[in-house]
Amino acid sequence: MVEKQRVLIVDDDANIAELISLYLTKECYETKIVLDGEEALRVFPSFHPHIVLLDLMLPGIDGYQVCRELRAASQVPIIMLSAKGEIFDKVLGLELGADDYMIKPFDSKELVARVKAVLRRYQAVPSVAPVPNTDQQGDYVEYPGLIVNLTNYSVIYQGQSIDMPPKELELLYFLASSPNQVFTREQLLDHIWGYEYIGGTRTVDVHIKRMREKIKDNDNWALTTVWGIGYKFEVKR
Repeated sequence: MVEKQRVLIVDDDANIAELISLYLTKECYETKIVLDGEEALRVFPSFHPHIVLLDLMLPGIDGYQVCRELRAASQVPIIMLSAKGEIFDKVLGLELGADDYMIKPFDSKELVARVKAVLRRYQAVPSVAPVPNTDQQGDYVEYPGLIVNLTNYSVIYQGQSIDMPPKELELLYFLASSPNQVFTREQLLDHIWGYEYIGGTRTVDVHIKRMREKIKDNDNWALTTVWGIGYKFEVKR
């Protein structure tokens, strides 16, 4: 029997949580509802969810802090749920490591579709860290000190495996596959997230920032900002 994918629903509004659980259960997901941040952190290790739906306005420990603590220990996908629709709140959530952000009230069918989309991206990620080797296969780009492999979703930087979520890796691969070509934020959003993505171009900036924290510019290449336009993977002559 195929194991059901587990969804941890963290929301202090029991009615909303039950409605989300109902829709996901109909789609054959296993769900668990918790009503506050402390309980979410307590049950997370034993429930071992494939994805977390996380409300921001929680009693006690808020959703931002829960996201921060989960991300420090795990790369589990996180979709934030909030009535706060300001750009600042969205950006903060993404910078803390959320994979998506939905504004309440939302359509339950759209939420289910987003859960499926995020899980599809993460299913390609290996469960163990890749081991560097000289026999790279599949779709990959290689530069001095950097190998980005799209086939097994691995990044090797200066001989070390780098933990990088799918969208960051896909963005890095896309840029590195077209060295010295400038892409606007809109182009990157369309190529990596797809035309149906309703988030703003600030999402691209957030992912670039995260990537720069993990891989530093090399003497031979750099992730370069082209002010007023977008980004490029610059290969130095």
